[in-house]
Amino acid sequence: MGEKVKDVIEVVVVEDDPRTMKNMVRLLNGYDDFQVVGSALSGEAALETVAAWMPQVVVLDLELPGIDGIQVTSKLKAVHPEIEILILTSFEDEVKVYQAMQAGASGYLVKRMAPQKIREAIHEVLKGGTVIEPRLAKRFWNYFQSVKGRKPAQAKPLLSDVERDVLHMIARGLTNQEAGSVLDIERRTVRTHLTHIYRKLGTNSRSEAVVIALRNGLISL
Repeated sequence: MGEKVKDVIEVVVVEDDPRTMKNMVRLLNGYDDFQVVGSALSGEAALETVAAWMPQVVVLDLELPGIDGIQVTSKLKAVHPEIEILILTSFEDEVKVYQAMQAGASGYLVKRMAPQKIREAIHEVLKGGTVIEPRLAKRFWNYFQSVKGRKPAQAKPLLSDVERDVLHMIARGLTNQEAGSVLDIERRTVRTHLTHIYRKLGTNSRSEAVVIALRNGLISL
């Protein structure tokens, strides 16, 4: 048999509340461009379900029985770095935002977001973007700065001026295309610069690249 071609975006939903789970599955399956291929009510079940279905996106609650969403994120990204993880939770805490993004999540939204915003967020992370709900973003970056101040100094990898500019755009939440428009370079050129940045910083994650760069004073916000 040939390799399966994904005509729609395949999603696994992880949520410990059965009613919320049912609503989220119905919401996503209501869009022609999404298909929920699996679901899980716990962190342990999430790891098994994702391994079985290999979706493009995992919509993940942070507050799970057993291993929590941050641990699930870390474990999944270590084994399946290509899978995008979008945190969806009622927990509005910049510490949790920081930990989730450090673990490799590509976005963080609260559950009461409008359905269309959730749909847009999934598409955004698949395009390489980072999604943080606007009213959480300022607290998140403020917390970033306080954490950065407490971290011990580390060796600063050398980034070119253009690479710093690209990473600064990414840190502000711009997509590759938007960053290219601001910097007057093509989107694929932005992607090439990001590849170089990842290699220099020792990561494959946009979010972690921003974390490392802010921590080491390579960029500022």
